[in-house]
Amino acid sequence: MEARAEARYIRVSPRKARLVVDLIRGRKAGEALTILRTTNKRIAPVVEKVLRSAIANAEQSASEVDVDELIVKEAYVNEGPRMKRIRPAPMGRAHRYQRRMAHIAITLAEAEE
Repeated sequence: MEARAEARYIRVSPRKARLVVDLIRGRKAGEALTILRTTNKRIAPVVEKVLRSAIANAEQSASEVDVDELIVKEAYVNEGPRMKRIRPAPMGRAHRYQRRMAHIAITLAEAEE
């Protein structure tokens, strides 16, 4: 049994989000929630919300599933679209920069005995 949840178009760079997602990959769901609550990164509450959504999807799809035995099978961050912006520069010029977005996906599975 697998359950999946995804958050798309999150306004954070994928590189920064991967730092948090790498902490929970392969862990039990309860342990991963504890790690995310204590992680001091701006993206941690968003990742926690995606993980809670995956847990709810697991409960919804199969009523006999034991939430304590769920593990984070897959957790990854893909790059989303980039917003191109312009910042004023000296002498009437303009510098372009990009605001990055990320897609966060988490898949839970039952622990194999």
